[in-house]
Amino acid sequence: MPITIKTEAEIHKMRIAGRLAADVLEMIAPHVVPGITTGELDRICHDYIVHTQKAIPAPLNYRGFPRSICTSVNHQVCHGIPGDRVLKRGDILNIDITVIKDEYHGDTSRMFYIGEPSIAARRLSEVTYECLVRGIRLVRPGIHLGDIGHVIQTFAESQHYSVVREYCGHGIGRAFHEDPQVLHYGHPGTGVKLEAGMIFTIEPMINQRGAGVKLLPDNWTVVTRDHGLSAQWEHTVLVTPSGYEVLTLRHDETI
Repeated sequence: MPITIKTEAEIHKMRIAGRLAADVLEMIAPHVVPGITTGELDRICHDYIVHTQKAIPAPLNYRGFPRSICTSVNHQVCHGIPGDRVLKRGDILNIDITVIKDEYHGDTSRMFYIGEPSIAARRLSEVTYECLVRGIRLVRPGIHLGDIGHVIQTFAESQHYSVVREYCGHGIGRAFHEDPQVLHYGHPGTGVKLEAGMIFTIEPMINQRGAGVKLLPDNWTVVTRDHGLSAQWEHTVLVTPSGYEVLTLRHDETI
């Protein structure tokens, strides 16, 4: 599909959807503790989105996905299906939230620590967040998507980590996944040139060791091939006439 430039009315709806998605991550944080299951986290988020926000959890039944959120633990890269897994001290967890409100999507994810993480796990999570921030701070009209991918890849690899290449960010709006694809690696000056009114996600997946991944038999959960840890952070970003606006910014963040 062609890249859509959002109207002011659409941007207004995207701000609302983005705020709701961020609110879900803030709401669920106190519940992310040792002993809870990923399925229970899914239930709490589902009830909050449906009954409190009066919105729709976009993942539920999307191409057959069976739950309302994605929960990816330790060496799971993305698209983990919530279930009976009990979180234990030292785990790291990505919760990925997408909310539909008035037909428009807000998409965001963040890492959580279950108790105290290892030094290696904390460092991976922090570097991955810095990759996200460096990518977002480049956003403005006239730059290329390759510039964003390059700054993410360069920083991750300078820290001796690797970038997952099979999964990427994406345009978003009335549809969950729109053009363009937003790669987290690349070369400066290549790819789509940004224009004000574009909205897309930046969501780097950074692996502790090798970049290789594989899909589990459930046809959703992606894991690292070498069982090294993986981390991901995601925001939905609007290109403004002078720079960027993060539509899914949480209250504890400044980017």
